Amino acid sequence: MSSKTFEVTEANFQTEVLDSQQPVLVDFWAEWCGPCKMIAPLVDQIADEYAGKIRVGKLDADAYQDVLMRYGIMGIPTLILFKGGEPVERITGYQPKDKITHKLTPHLG
Repeated sequence: MSSKTFEVTEANFQTEVLDSQQPVLVDFWAEWCGPCKMIAPLVDQIADEYAGKIRVGKLDADAYQDVLMRYGIMGIPTLILFKGGEPVERITGYQPKDKITHKLTPHLG
């Protein structure tokens, strides 16, 4: 995990994600997931490059199944951008960094 990312859990989801003043990108991942490992460095780069504009959290899909069910996540990796407590963008599966940032940028600033 990059120093710019934080761990999201079921216990802190409300305060860290939904109540955040800044948009929050949540990376739903699992240790056994190959595409999750491929996308992780991109998520860390986005956390560094967009520091101050968005917060980036990582949620272990195996540990917090209830959160996955709440947002209808059927596959991982899934990235969801939350803004004002609502999911505004969803990216499922491995995507190149430029495609990810292209989807995020309209929701920032």
